[in-house]
Amino acid sequence: MPSHSNDTLPTALFTAAQVRAMDRHAIDGLGIPGLELMHRAGTAAFAALRERWPDAKTLSVVCGPGNNGGDGYVIARLALAAGFDVRAYPVGPVERLRGDAAAAFAEYRDVDGPVLNFIPPGFEGAEILIDALLGTGLDRDVAGECAAVIEAINDFPGEVVSVDIPSGLNADTGAVMGNAVHADLTVSFIGLKQGLFTGAGPAHCGEIVFDDLDTPPEVRLGQTPSSRLLRSTEYAPSPRQRDAHKGQCGHVLVIGGERGYSGAARMAGEAAARTGAGLVSIATRTSHSPLLNLARPELMVHGVESGRELEPLLQRASVAAVGPGLGCSDWAKALFDTAVASGKPLVVDADALNLLAEHALQCDRWVLTPHPGEAARLLGLSSAAIQRDRFAAVSALQRRYGGIAVLKGAGTLVAGPDGVPHVARWGNPGMASGGMGDVLTGVIAGLLAQHVPLFEAACLGVRLHGQAGDLAAAAGERGLLAGDVIEALRACVNR
Repeated sequence: MPSHSNDTLPTALFTAAQVRAMDRHAIDGLGIPGLELMHRAGTAAFAALRERWPDAKTLSVVCGPGNNGGDGYVIARLALAAGFDVRAYPVGPVERLRGDAAAAFAEYRDVDGPVLNFIPPGFEGAEILIDALLGTGLDRDVAGECAAVIEAINDFPGEVVSVDIPSGLNADTGAVMGNAVHADLTVSFIGLKQGLFTGAGPAHCGEIVFDDLDTPPEVRLGQTPSSRLLRSTEYAPSPRQRDAHKGQCGHVLVIGGERGYSGAARMAGEAAARTGAGLVSIATRTSHSPLLNLARPELMVHGVESGRELEPLLQRASVAAVGPGLGCSDWAKALFDTAVASGKPLVVDADALNLLAEHALQCDRWVLTPHPGEAARLLGLSSAAIQRDRFAAVSALQRRYGGIAVLKGAGTLVAGPDGVPHVARWGNPGMASGGMGDVLTGVIAGLLAQHVPLFEAACLGVRLHGQAGDLAAAAGERGLLAGDVIEALRACVNR
């Protein structure tokens, strides 16, 4: 059955190999003919595009040489029967089609479906273009004719629907394999592919619709999910008791704010308070201490110039957030070492991650929140390597450093000791601005202070941060500031 939204899509995500195994089980184990599954896939995709664009009447279909192309011929045949003006554009000789794809092409030709053996500019003015070029088995960069066709699809001025996955996108990693289609709608089948939801996946997929093709649940239950989607109903904050007091709601200590970077510590502290921490203190450079709470007097600010001066503040705190604006000076190193030695739960971000990269410590009571550049330093890789396989990167971070790893970016990933990364779908490009990571640090620390377990705090913090960003972006993504997200947090945490 089809499902669309973040909370109706299945949570289980799989690799391309796992989905191929599901497909094979449906055919060989359950006796569903492969052509029947192809008919169901084409029917599901056609139904999804008609629901999205009910007034459309012209359709062009780019069909590759494999089963993805076969799905495209099914869509073209159904559109023709529904009265659409249809054109099919094979890529590669149709004489080389085999098996179910060849059968689907024959069915389309049996109803006099038009076939053009070249790609005209603009696809003859069609309203909708179907990308049925390449499926999930892509394991190298696209080149030659396929690369040229993808460029032509991306130049198309109308709406683009990708069948199962945008051509050129890696189904396992969300990386672009040389070039990839930018779709407005992606209709995925049998099992959701994890690469649709992180890295370049969200930018290339548009809206994602899933259809299980009426295969029984046992098809998916036979595979252990490689990752899973977070839902908006998971890890919700517990309601406050009527007799609650601030001491029961935890005390966050933010450690950071080197000279010139006091704003980072301030934003983390305010985010922790807006998330519900009972008390928030900031340990920062003495020169900043009279200034940081002028606009937010609820924050308690302490000038600290040594690890020894930090120790009594750590003793009073429930959790420490170390790194916002911390820098990498001897002062920063002393405060970082003292925080790590304190035994407190920690959220480690920004410069504290760069300090951690120099020592490769392990700890089971911290949440690490790197962006791809910081993750690259932690793993001794390049940022590009991190982005080529974000799932592998977040799992490697967790194994090397312990605790919980959060890899920020489009499709933020959260990895714990169970080895199954969780994927968040909230957030928007407007959040690509300074201070957003400091806000996330404060949110997670605020949740930890309120006794939310480590992994749940990371997942819930990522969700609340992204939801607040989406709420704040209602007025527009460009010009969105971290402070706008802080202002939106209270509404999100109280939903």
